[in-house]
Amino acid sequence: MKTVVGTFQTRDEVEAAVASLRRANIDRTRINVLTPGATEREVRAVPEEDAEAEGMGTALGAVVGGATGLSAGYALPTVITLLVPGLGPVVAAGAVGAALLGLGGALGGAAAGHALETKLTEGLPKDELPVYLDALRRGRTVVVVLAEDDDQALSVREILEDAGAESLDAARDMWWIGLRDAEEESYAEVAQDADFNTDEALYRRGFEAALGEGASDLTAGHREAWLQERHGEAAREAAFRRGFERGCLYRDSRLHHPEMS
Repeated sequence: MKTVVGTFQTRDEVEAAVASLRRANIDRTRINVLTPGATEREVRAVPEEDAEAEGMGTALGAVVGGATGLSAGYALPTVITLLVPGLGPVVAAGAVGAALLGLGGALGGAAAGHALETKLTEGLPKDELPVYLDALRRGRTVVVVLAEDDDQALSVREILEDAGAESLDAARDMWWIGLRDAEEESYAEVAQDADFNTDEALYRRGFEAALGEGASDLTAGHREAWLQERHGEAAREAAFRRGFERGCLYRDSRLHHPEMS
C-alpha cells in the first residue's frame, strides 16, 4: 500500500478530486477525507460516545457523529464527526478516515456496519498527525488515498495535483513554519555559539525523527541504535540531537495536551 496525501483550500476542489479519483476506478474504500468543522445541527443530531473508549487516540476527544444520517457529501463510507481538542469538530469520511486521526479500529457504534479493515490501516503515516491537525487548523481539507502500488500512487498524485492539491511536503513546511520561531528561540538558549539558520535542516530532521513511528516507545538503551539505523551519521550531530530532544518534548506535550498540537 502506498499513501498519497494532498491538502485543499476549498470544498469544490475536494469534490472535484474525489470525483476524478472515482472516475479513475480508485475504490472508494481507499479514499479518505478529513475536513474541519461541521454544522451545529450535524453535531447535535447524534449521541456522544465515550471519549475514553478503548482504541481512542490521545489526540481525540469525543466521537459525536454517526455513520448513519450524516453525510459530508463525498459519497464515502463511514462518515463520522470527531471533536478534536483545541481544534473542534472534524468530519472524517472514508473507511479509515478516523484511523488517520488516531482512532485505530475501535469506533464502536459510530461506525456501525463499517468495520475498519486491518489491511487498510497498516502503514498509515501516523507520525504525520501533527501535520494533518495543523492543516485542519488552518482550514484545509486533507485527502488521503491508499493506493495499491507505485503506479496507482503516481496516478493518484497527478489527480490530486490537477484538482489543486497542496502536497504533504507543503503542508509539512507550513506546520514547521508555525513552530520555527519558538524552536529558534529555544536553540539560541542552549546553543549560544551556534547559528540556527545554518543548523536548521539538521535540527528539524532530529525534531521530526522524534515524531516518527516507534520513537515514543524507545528506551534509553535502544535509542542510540535506533537513531543510527534510521539517520546514520546525522544522528551524531549536535543540532540533530537538540532537535530530537525538543521533538520528544513536543510529542509528549501533545500526548498530554493535544490542544497544543
